[in-house]
Amino acid sequence: MKKYIVTIDQSTSASKVFLLDEKGEIIRRFSKPHQQFYPAPGYVEHDAEEIYQNVVEGVSAVLTGIDLREVGGIAISNQRETTVFWDRKSGKPVCHAVVWQDVRGEKIVQELSEQKKQVLQKTGLALSAYYPAAKAAAVFREAPDLWERARGGEICLGTVDSYLIYRLSGCKLHATDVSNASRTQLFNLSSLKWDDELLSLFNIPVEVMAKQILHSDAIFTTVTCKEIPFDIPIAGVMGDSHAALFGNGCHISGAAKATYGTGSSVMLNVGSNPILSSNGLSASVGFGFKGNICFVLEGNITCSGDTLVWLRDELKLIDDVKDVEKIAATVQDTQGVCLVPAFSGLGAPYFDGNARALICGINRSTTKEHILRAALESIAHQNADCLDAMKKDFGRDIDQIYADGAPTANKLLMQMQADFVPCEVICSQSSELSALGAGYMAGITTEVYASFEEIEHRKQKNKKYIPILPEINRKQLRDDWKGAVSKARY
Repeated sequence: MKKYIVTIDQSTSASKVFLLDEKGEIIRRFSKPHQQFYPAPGYVEHDAEEIYQNVVEGVSAVLTGIDLREVGGIAISNQRETTVFWDRKSGKPVCHAVVWQDVRGEKIVQELSEQKKQVLQKTGLALSAYYPAAKAAAVFREAPDLWERARGGEICLGTVDSYLIYRLSGCKLHATDVSNASRTQLFNLSSLKWDDELLSLFNIPVEVMAKQILHSDAIFTTVTCKEIPFDIPIAGVMGDSHAALFGNGCHISGAAKATYGTGSSVMLNVGSNPILSSNGLSASVGFGFKGNICFVLEGNITCSGDTLVWLRDELKLIDDVKDVEKIAATVQDTQGVCLVPAFSGLGAPYFDGNARALICGINRSTTKEHILRAALESIAHQNADCLDAMKKDFGRDIDQIYADGAPTANKLLMQMQADFVPCEVICSQSSELSALGAGYMAGITTEVYASFEEIEHRKQKNKKYIPILPEINRKQLRDDWKGAVSKARY
């Protein structure tokens, strides 16, 4: 009988591997960071071989002493948009992976500006250096020999999930899932296939692309690499934000989640048909599950929890980010102070790279406590901005959102979030929602779990917040915030 699931959560800073039991609970965990490379201004890279070896070490570690006949499958949740280039024969990277934060594709994007409407219509994504299409185009321009090898079929290109699947399969399967494919800016949301016109536009040979784009709950292959001779199915593959959506139970149209971390990801399940945003959001595939595709609208916010790190490390206003809640709660409001954390521009729904951070509304009686409270409010305001945009695109109100990530432990922040939208906020008591979401999907596919609803670990009680702020006060705070954002964009 199968009673375990291994779930890989390959993130920007580390590779984590977990072992889930038959109740869906994490019973073993492994984490190992990998090196970050910054070879030039705006360039951010990873060594994909180091990442693979860390993943292999993690899988071996959590399975030590386990009867492998009881392991149902291996799931993968991964950092999105990071782009890997590897040799088709050996599986070894031919250069460093280009991380999602990398902006080397900006010149490519500028050159293609006249095609931005076409790109948006096909992919649901605004033309941007953020996505793999521009990253790959820039790498091939920098290294024409790689482009020639790519055209000759010697090189594979893919997101991190695709690379891990390839290596774990013993270099037999070049595949990806629909959620990761939809974030490449080379995937047509209507046909659910690679788009020949987009590949031509970015001058990317079709030979480098994954041969199969599968539903997220597919059994992709079995592990047959020499490093992990376990012969376990790989099933349950999603980009990390999509896996958190699934893990939060947002499986029907109208269900939304907010993942809080360094930045934030706000995602809304819009159902079986894509909705292209007119309000600064991205349209993507959420996941493919039980023969159906769900589409999403998403807003990515550049700076959320990182604002609190800035208060600690640069301004020295706090010793620990955990202190913010207690200190900020000593004042009833900010006295009109607003902090806009546009340290590297503003993300969704503004996408204004020229915006600059500011603190405004300061008066002679402003204290550290007011600034800390304004910093917390900025996190809730930015998510509320995305949810406001989602309401416009979706055509109806959002009554509740599911929240996950370490900052959800901050009760004051979560109450602000409920007040500013306004809607009910349901905070998961589980950590590692991306890993759990992928693991749950793999467990359902391999029948370790009877259904999502029957996973015992999910039934723990979650903390709920309901709006309590009077509407007149909410409107004033939201208007003050929007005024501050307009100053940051001046």
